[in-house]
Amino acid sequence: MNIKMIGLGAMALSMVAGSALAAGNTGTSALDDPAKMQPFYTDSSMKTMVGSDDFVKAWKALTPEDQMAMMTACDDESKNANPTNTHPEFCSSVKANGGSK
Repeated sequence: MNIKMIGLGAMALSMVAGSALAAGNTGTSALDDPAKMQPFYTDSSMKTMVGSDDFVKAWKALTPEDQMAMMTACDDESKNANPTNTHPEFCSSVKANGGSK
């Protein structure tokens, strides 16, 4: 009886852990971090972008690693363009105001 319970528990744990790890790789990008994205928007719902000057200031306040992660995420969105891409305005502002080297 105990061996069956241990086996079932191990199987259940591996299924839960496996699905949790798999979920970590889908749909999450640098553009989904509200703390990093908030400086680029004028409202808490993050629907209205700040002006060009404020965008550049917010961009320069990011670490180089965060800038690279955001540029990579924007490149990925443009390569995989579909209706679920939620940051086209932000990504075009990145390219226009801060993302070109």
